[in-house]
Amino acid sequence: MSIDPQLRNLNIDLPACPQTLVRLSLLMADEHSSIDQLAALIETDMALSSAVVRTVNSALFGLLKRVETVHEGIRYLGMSQVAGLTYEIGLRGAFPPSPLLQLIWDRAGVRGLAMGRIARQLDVDPWAAHTSGLFAESGRAVLFAYDRERYAALDNDDGDEARLCSAEVEAFGVSHSALGAALCQAWGLSRDVSDTVRARSASDDHWTLERPNVQKLLAIGAAVDQLLLNPAGIPDPEDIWEGLAPIAHRVGLHFQSFQMATMRVCERLNLNPTEG
Repeated sequence: MSIDPQLRNLNIDLPACPQTLVRLSLLMADEHSSIDQLAALIETDMALSSAVVRTVNSALFGLLKRVETVHEGIRYLGMSQVAGLTYEIGLRGAFPPSPLLQLIWDRAGVRGLAMGRIARQLDVDPWAAHTSGLFAESGRAVLFAYDRERYAALDNDDGDEARLCSAEVEAFGVSHSALGAALCQAWGLSRDVSDTVRARSASDDHWTLERPNVQKLLAIGAAVDQLLLNPAGIPDPEDIWEGLAPIAHRVGLHFQSFQMATMRVCERLNLNPTEG
């Protein structure tokens, strides 16, 4: 995949992907890869390995038995979740810490985890779903790193993706959606992931222009954002599902299965899911 030439003309640098994550992306793209191969790769980076084990043992996952190795973590959570956690840790480390970015990464972690688990129940690629969720707002981190003061003043974090993208294009000449997609490509993620990140800010009636896999990822992401990550608080559940039903039908997801999977994941993550 080539990065949009227009982005190359902007004086905005994309952080380099750590070598371990480059190799991890190639490994996850190989359908014959094994638990042993994934564990061995992550464990070559001691700092990354210990961070993954700490995260797996956090309250978010609620494991009954504390894990001591990456291999144990994979056995309990599965390859896509542990690979996603590894990417999340690498993504956080690629940018300078700040309160704004901490909020973005916290949302990214929940979004990626939830999307991956929902996707698995709907026979959608869980690795693509997890990484799509992680990188959904990564372009905001790129813009923040480029001009911290100007971006912090621009971004009011009200959840209106279209408004934010318009303001970013006016201020910087590029939106966080486009930059996030470019970052996905630069870090070796699949086209489905980069296209999902790029199209996320578009209205859902335009999603049918995307490939079927991307449409499903966009729908899953929309459900997670509305049910778990809505900055305006918990909206009316009937309104949420009334809006999501036609989207699910349009992208080829069985709505009842979609709804059930989403609610089941919310419950298991102990994130006070909106009931419908």
